[in-house]
Amino acid sequence: MLQLISLFITLCYLLLLARIILGFVVQYMTMQGNGAPEVLVRLYDVVFSLTEPVLGPIRRMLPQTGMIDFSPLVVMIVLVVVQYALRALLA
Repeated sequence: MLQLISLFITLCYLLLLARIILGFVVQYMTMQGNGAPEVLVRLYDVVFSLTEPVLGPIRRMLPQTGMIDFSPLVVMIVLVVVQYALRALLA
């Protein structure tokens, strides 16, 4: 059971990392004037739609920081804390 929960938390963590990296890449390619490849944009859209239900409410609770979005960092920290707490409780 613990392994399944740990796998789920790891997948969530990887989705958040993918969102951050893909967001930077798509934005950079768009700013260069070439535009991002359609496949990359679609992949970002899928990752965005999977992560936004969690990140949106947290983003609204955090103070405005300009162009930097700290909500993925907050969720990553919460995921790590939950994973360690579950390991301590179930071990």
